[in-house]
Amino acid sequence: MTDLTADLAAALDRTLDPVPAGRLAPVVERLIRDYRSGTVPSSPILRSADDAAAYAAYRMPATYAAVLDVLDRAAARVPDPATLLDAGGGTGAAVWAAAQVWPALRRATVLEATEPARALGRRLAADAGSATVRDARWEAAVLDTAPRLPEADLVTACYLLGELTGPVREALVDAAARAARVVAVVEPGTPAGYARVLAARDRLLAAGMTVVAPCPHDGACPITGDDWCHFAVRVPRTSRHRVLKAGSLGHEDEKFSYVVAVRQADGDAAAPAPGRIVRHPATRKGLVTLRVCEAGGALRDTPVPRSRNELYRSARDAAWGDPWPPEGHAP
Repeated sequence: MTDLTADLAAALDRTLDPVPAGRLAPVVERLIRDYRSGTVPSSPILRSADDAAAYAAYRMPATYAAVLDVLDRAAARVPDPATLLDAGGGTGAAVWAAAQVWPALRRATVLEATEPARALGRRLAADAGSATVRDARWEAAVLDTAPRLPEADLVTACYLLGELTGPVREALVDAAARAARVVAVVEPGTPAGYARVLAARDRLLAAGMTVVAPCPHDGACPITGDDWCHFAVRVPRTSRHRVLKAGSLGHEDEKFSYVVAVRQADGDAAAPAPGRIVRHPATRKGLVTLRVCEAGGALRDTPVPRSRNELYRSARDAAWGDPWPPEGHAP
């Protein structure tokens, strides 16, 4: 498998190194304000070549890492896609992630409203090790309340729903459910992002799809009150990234919420995990406690003592977001 993580990093360096960081830093500050404002933009956020470059520099590695984690966790539970449609794909992070998870992916199409993002996405993809990434199609598309999405095995909508009004958001999710066999929605791991994922999940279920990740069931989410379902992936920071975000650490933790749903065909056996670890495991001597969302819809703190031998060893190695229990083990 081509290591597209290193491949993408090289593409970003090759494309962005000639652009002075001092020129991009104030653009990054504006983009951060715009994305964190919580309001739906009335015009495209990425309006210029510098906007697209700043976005790719500070956001694309984290978006790629989050989408890669989502698709990788869902891969064993969905049919391998041959075609991908990435709605509102920006500079193409989801295409790079999907090609890493499924090397046999044959064709990818990115729908993106802004020309600067499409142009930069093409430049980044030009020398990719994956033919699917290199040959991806970039199409202009403005999403509205009656979107027409071409059929694809997999439709992704990543860090997009927060930029759309409620009616457009709902229409996009419905159109994705009609167009695809598998739909993946990824949003920031905030209460607002989680709420958008929950609403999308409801619409995908209403369209007859089955949730396969992260939820181990199609019932109501048991995480309520002031809590919300989200996960995290650690993203290395380059020197450029640290300069643009005025950060000193060599990494950052990207938090995200997501849902992956599949339309079952006759004979399909796609199924969710038996349970999902939804918090960092708590470890003390001789005991690991896992907070697990279970297949029956309950949220339970699950203690795994040393006396469980092999299961205990698995629990020590388990991480936030992993399925639980491991294959072949009873709870």
